Amino acid sequence: MLLQDVWCHIHSLMPLRDAAQSACVSHAFLRSWRCHPNLNLTETTICLNKSACRKKGGIARFFTMRVDNILKNHSGIGVKTLNLVIPDSCKVDTHCLNRWLQIAIAPGIEEVLISFPQNYKTKYSFPCALLFGGCGNSIRHLCLIDCAFRPPVGFDCLRSLTKLHLYEVCITGDELGNLFSNCFTLEQVQLRSCGELISLKMPFWLEQLSFLRVSECNMLQVIEINAPNLHTLKFFGDPVHLTLGESAKVKNLTFKHSNNSSISYAITKLPSTVPTLETLGVTSFSEINTPVVTDKFLNLKCLRIYLSGDEVSPPAYDYLSLVSFLDASPALETFILSVHHKDVKHGSVFGNASHMRQILGHKHDRLRKVQINGFWAAKSMVELTCHILENATSLESLTVDTIFDGFMGGDVRRCSIQRGSKCRPIPRDMILEAHKALTAVNRYILGRVPPAVKLNVWEPCSQCHAIDVQSP
Repeated sequence: MLLQDVWCHIHSLMPLRDAAQSACVSHAFLRSWRCHPNLNLTETTICLNKSACRKKGGIARFFTMRVDNILKNHSGIGVKTLNLVIPDSCKVDTHCLNRWLQIAIAPGIEEVLISFPQNYKTKYSFPCALLFGGCGNSIRHLCLIDCAFRPPVGFDCLRSLTKLHLYEVCITGDELGNLFSNCFTLEQVQLRSCGELISLKMPFWLEQLSFLRVSECNMLQVIEINAPNLHTLKFFGDPVHLTLGESAKVKNLTFKHSNNSSISYAITKLPSTVPTLETLGVTSFSEINTPVVTDKFLNLKCLRIYLSGDEVSPPAYDYLSLVSFLDASPALETFILSVHHKDVKHGSVFGNASHMRQILGHKHDRLRKVQINGFWAAKSMVELTCHILENATSLESLTVDTIFDGFMGGDVRRCSIQRGSKCRPIPRDMILEAHKALTAVNRYILGRVPPAVKLNVWEPCSQCHAIDVQSP
């Protein structure tokens, strides 16, 4: 390796600030600076002094000036990564932006991440022409934020693309289809707040695509999946018409519907729409009692349900109705229920335990692990727990966490449970409810636990959450 190549390699490993400083004191580094591979251009990396900027004309002026100087002194050769985050206070002229991108997006670039200001009257239109002539065919990761992106018919400029992230980008379904037309290596797509999307189609030739996340695309009405290896789908937004082609085999689905009954939608629509599901996560903030259905999730092995708010708590919601979901999942092995309740005034088991309901004739033969995060002393929650203990014949462990401390079965951060963790601050009323839940476990659940089942009861931290409590 030539000595100049050694200097260039050393220089390429330096952060942008150190690389620029080295170029000021070394002719060898100055030459390699002109082909520095990693252009990370943010307020932090170009070292804007905010107090000084305010005195001399603002962040916008200094950010533009410094980025302009950096890119004018760059040859455009050897760039591998462009990370350009333009501050919202910075209104860069369109011609200036185009010039920056023309310098940085050259043959050989692999990663392009650009965040444009939100305060433009009209969104900046990313110039697709920059990707022509082979400049775009080396890009493996493209992330655009707050702009318009209009790939034309015949667009074939992103042949090496593996990751596509579009956030608050103006792009239609047809334009996204133009982009996909030659992206045969695409593995991951994430779309958020793309307000012009009405129909989203994942075609069959995207054979490498395994992950799709769509969130808050409020105009979206249809998602059509034909990509044969798309195994994980995450959807957050208003209900859409979801269709899967014969070759599609989605195995992992996480979704949340805005202001709608996500659980009811899942149990009534998904068994026939996504019959290959093995893992399902459902988030709901507004729910009706889970209905009884005839269709089954024949392959579902892991179910995670997250409920939050008064509209998914008694009396509005009956936790025991979740038995319908368990009954519709004959292959289910793991069930995690997370409940973030706010109003605990209604439905307490105390003083109302003389008529505990039972649902007969439902056996959950394969259910092995159950975890309830945010367990509280609601009668219907106690009834659900007792039902599982009596009807899950293969149950190995039941974990009851009396505090909601995580999301969808995530890590528990409590120093009394996990060494090295730090307890989150919890309101006094939640701690009081947690102690009531402990009493409910001792009175109504402990005696029903079969000898073969391991019961884990997680309490409030004895140090961080200690208060004086009177038994109910």
